[in-house]
Formats: sequence, structure tokens, C-alpha cells
Amino acid sequence: MAAGNPWSAIWPEISLGCLALLLLVLETVLPRAAHGRIPLVSIAGQLGILVALAFNFDAPQRAAFNGLLMLSPHGQLMRAFFLISSILVSVLARHSLSWQRVPRVEFHHVVLVVAAAMMLLVESRNFVMLFVALETVTVGLYILVSYYRSNPKTLEAGLKYLVMGALSSALLLFGIVLLYGVSGSPGLAGRTGEAMQYAGLAGFLEANPNNFLAAAGIVLVLSGVAFKIGAFPFQIWIPDVYQGAPTPVTALLAVASKAAGFGVLLILVTEVFAPYAWLVGPVLTIMAAATILFGNLAALKQNNVKRLIGLSGVSHAGFILLAVVSAAREPMAIGAVYFYLYAYLIASFAVFGVMTVLAGPDDTEQELGDYAGLARESPFLAGVLACGLGSLAGIPPFAGFVAKLFVFVAAFKAGHFGLIAVAVAGVVISIYYYFGWIRMAYFDDEAAVSPKTAERARAGAGLTLGVALAALTLGSVVLGFYQGPLWSWVFGR
Repeated sequence: MAAGNPWSAIWPEISLGCLALLLLVLETVLPRAAHGRIPLVSIAGQLGILVALAFNFDAPQRAAFNGLLMLSPHGQLMRAFFLISSILVSVLARHSLSWQRVPRVEFHHVVLVVAAAMMLLVESRNFVMLFVALETVTVGLYILVSYYRSNPKTLEAGLKYLVMGALSSALLLFGIVLLYGVSGSPGLAGRTGEAMQYAGLAGFLEANPNNFLAAAGIVLVLSGVAFKIGAFPFQIWIPDVYQGAPTPVTALLAVASKAAGFGVLLILVTEVFAPYAWLVGPVLTIMAAATILFGNLAALKQNNVKRLIGLSGVSHAGFILLAVVSAAREPMAIGAVYFYLYAYLIASFAVFGVMTVLAGPDDTEQELGDYAGLARESPFLAGVLACGLGSLAGIPPFAGFVAKLFVFVAAFKAGHFGLIAVAVAGVVISIYYYFGWIRMAYFDDEAAVSPKTAERARAGAGLTLGVALAALTLGSVVLGFYQGPLWSWVFGR
């Protein structure tokens, strides 16, 4: 593994940054009448970067910038994940922003910056780099969550996310400081210069497996990461923030931000904190069980669909945590995490796409009743919704079923039978509220869809969003039947 600092190692992140600057330049030099086409430039540019990344997917593993970053096959997989997420958020935003009187180009600019920061976040191998990348993501999300500033609930969501985000950053930073202090102490390790490197800290933890301050620092770091993934008991912000945020931003929080957190957590658990498995294992086990149960039980009584999808996302965080816990004993669990994230991306964006089409000017007040009779007004949107929800519920033949199966197999091999029982109970509970949503769209004959919702459903999603929704639905079905390339990639690396 060759060390070095070639800027070419982070060309996707640099490309996204340059594309973000290009959008601002185009807004300045082009006439106002042409500004509506600038988001298409963003989408086309991201697609070009994604294609270029696909041709460079088998790049060798190597360190960059003196160990600040690590380029790896799984890092490439997450780069593609964030690019796909960013593209889909941009597609949703083109539809959603058309209802609002807010700056449009700046929205796409911030999304690109956040996507690039997420890539750096999962490639970080240094706690300073980790914190800088994480704060870049967080500040961008502060802006995006409260972007519809004329809506009181959106402003409330932005304020709550700011307060809770500051708390989580404080926990994470305090944990990093404790780990730095204890591992950099000459009396203990004598390697102050290496204390912020993952490898240096891992070496200290292996040599000092029962240090109290190190254990406290690990718990605080895990707590800060748990906020990002929405795990219990750090999920309290999710319902209000998901409801108040613009729907494309809710999708970004639910999918990309959660995946970034799990990318970091997986590296910390398997590489850095492995000598403290006696602590990390029980903490994450309890967290996983509580997250699955809380998310599913809290979603049962929700009528607002954004709160429902947010709380169901909490339960999905619990399922992925089950795989992370299993990764300490079963290598297959690492692949299961990445496969689950991709299946979750496909299903979630399909659902969020339908929500975006039906939302209208105020997308904070979408209720289950608004979907009554959707199948009569738009069979296409109803079909996309049913496939997305079916995949989230883990129903065959969709990708979500295979993803949950992989997690269960990995947990079984790792011997986590109690967690499997909790997870199965969570799946059973989730079927109730997911199929309640589907029933509302297909079988609630007595309820009439509201005139506004009927009008939006008949108007359709438009060409760009319609193609994206069709591709997502097809991808969920195909990946449910045939895992071929993705299987070999995530399980063979």
C-alpha cells in the first residue's frame, strides 16, 4: 500500500466541488430566463462523474495525504452511493422547488458540496479529517433542512436539527479529545503525533485493552455517530426534522446521511475499536434491539407520511446495526451492510419520489388519507409506491427482502440469536404500517382522493422524475431476483 498525497486520488470530490462552483458561475453569467436549466447541468455533470467513477471502480487500495484518507474498494462503493443519492435528490428538487419562491441554483450547489464531504467522511482515517468532513456535511444539512424559510415548520425543523446537531458534535468531539489525550500521553503510548490516526489509536487500544478514559471516549464517539444514523436513544430529532424539512432534503437525511454514518461506524468498529469489543459489542447490541423496537412501534400510530417514513427509517438503522454488530465475528456482515444500504436507497427514493409529486406547496402536511384512491388516479405512481414500500417491508421479490435475509444470515453465523428474534418481530410490526399505506392507495374504495392530490397525480411526475422512478422500481425488482455483480462486489472484497 503506497502512501502519498496525489490530488488525483480525490478526483470525484474535486469534480463535485468544481461542478458546484460552475453552477454559481452559470447563475451569474446566464440571463435569468436560462436559470431553470442550470439544475439540468448539475444532474448531467453528476451523471458524468458517476460514469467516470464506474470506469475507475477497481482502483487499488492506497493511503493518501499521509494517511488522512484511505482509498479502498468499499470506499469506491460508497462514493457511487453518494453520487446516486445526490443525483436523485437533485431530480426530486427540480420538481419540489418549482412550488417554492426560493433560490434554486444554491440548493443544488449545497447538495453537491454535501455529497463531496460525505465521500471524504467515509474515506477518513484520521479523527481531525473525520470531524472536519462531518461538520461540512452537517453545516450543509443545516442550510438544506430550513431551506423553505417561509414555512414555520421548516424553520422549526432547522432549529431543532441545529440544536441536536450541535449536541451530537459536542459528544463526538469530547470523545475524540479523550481518545487523543489518553493515547497521546507519553506515559502511556508516547506517540502524540499518531494519536489522531486510526491506526495509531488502534495500536494504543490493543496495548491497553482496559483503559477507563479510552472506554469513555469510545462511548462518546459512538454516541455522536449514533445521532447521524438515527439510532436509539439519539433518534428524538427525526420525526420533527423529517416532517419539516423539504421532501428532497428528508430523502437526503434518510438515505445518504444515514449511510455516511454507517460507513464511519463500520470502520470504527472493525478497525479502530476492535480491541474494545467487550464494550462496543454490548453497547451496539442494546442499541440495535432498542432501535428496531422503538422505530417500528412509534411508526404504528403515525398518520403523517414523512414522520412515518422517518420512524421506519429508525427501524432500518436498527437492522443495519445488527449487521454491524455481527461484523466483529462474521466477515459476511460487512457486505450485508453495503447491500442493505443500496437496497434501502432504491426503495426509499422511490417512495420519496411519489411523495414529492403529491406534496404540493406545503409538503409538511402529507397525511395517509391524501393517498386514498391513488391507484385510480395514477396507476404508475401507485405501483412505484407499492414496490418501494414492499421493499422497505422486506417482502419478496424485492431487494429489501434479500437485504434483510443477508443480515439475518450474518447475524445467525455470528450467534446473535436474540437480536434475530427482535428483528423478526420488527419485520412483522412493520408490515402493518407499510401495508396500511398500500391499502390506502389501492383498496380504500370509500375514501375519495382530495381534488388537489388527484390533480397532481394526474399531472404526473414529468419526464426526468418519471424515468428515475421507473428505474428505481425496476432496480428493486431486478436486485431482488439477481444480485450478481453487486453480490460479488460487496461480498468478495
